[in-house]
Amino acid sequence: MTVKLYELAGADEDLLFSPNCWRARMALAHKGLDVETVPWRFTEKDDIAFSGQGLVPVMVDGDTTVSDSWKIAHYLEDTYPDAPSLFGGETGKALTAFYNNWPNGFLGGQFVPLIITDVHACLDDKDKSYFRESREKRFGKTLEEVGADPEAKVEGFRAALTPLRMTLKTQPFLGGEQPLYADYTVFGMFMWARCTSPLSLLEADDPVHAWRERLLDAFDGLARRAKHVTAA
Repeated sequence: MTVKLYELAGADEDLLFSPNCWRARMALAHKGLDVETVPWRFTEKDDIAFSGQGLVPVMVDGDTTVSDSWKIAHYLEDTYPDAPSLFGGETGKALTAFYNNWPNGFLGGQFVPLIITDVHACLDDKDKSYFRESREKRFGKTLEEVGADPEAKVEGFRAALTPLRMTLKTQPFLGGEQPLYADYTVFGMFMWARCTSPLSLLEADDPVHAWRERLLDAFDGLARRAKHVTAA
């Protein structure tokens, strides 16, 4: 049975850029499940009203609907225990909670000033007003003020990746020799940038760059094949 995944799309419905949706997409690939993407936009709340909330990703697996990427990962682990584990056991599941929260609580804030105006530019016209109003209310600034002079902020962004870089100097993935859901939580942020922005975020000799390249190639190049502005 093919799983349906409602994913955030830009003006081009093939441009799927949500970091949370990419977490879910990589988790589904990790479990070896076939996926049918349903493009969704910010203002299409009615299309996912059946999920009881208004955000994506929303996954439909047979008669089961699950929203929120973290809940989706737990559902997949529990429902498909014979497929490769996303967490490596209960201890790994507990530790992965940190990696799930780090992008949400810190890392996302490092990406926003670099790509927010590019994200806006990628949106369907019907979403642009919603995005501008909601984000400007959140930040207390215009999008242009938040995203001013992104090139000048890249070095600070790279410095913020130091813990990730130090880890990836000694192992190929956060999960060790093979990627786990901890990798996908962070990788989703890089796919957000790759899909929407032309800004070059990583130097070629950075261990984080090498890690990102390995994940782009994972699952027969699933992420690398995804439509993108450029390899940010």
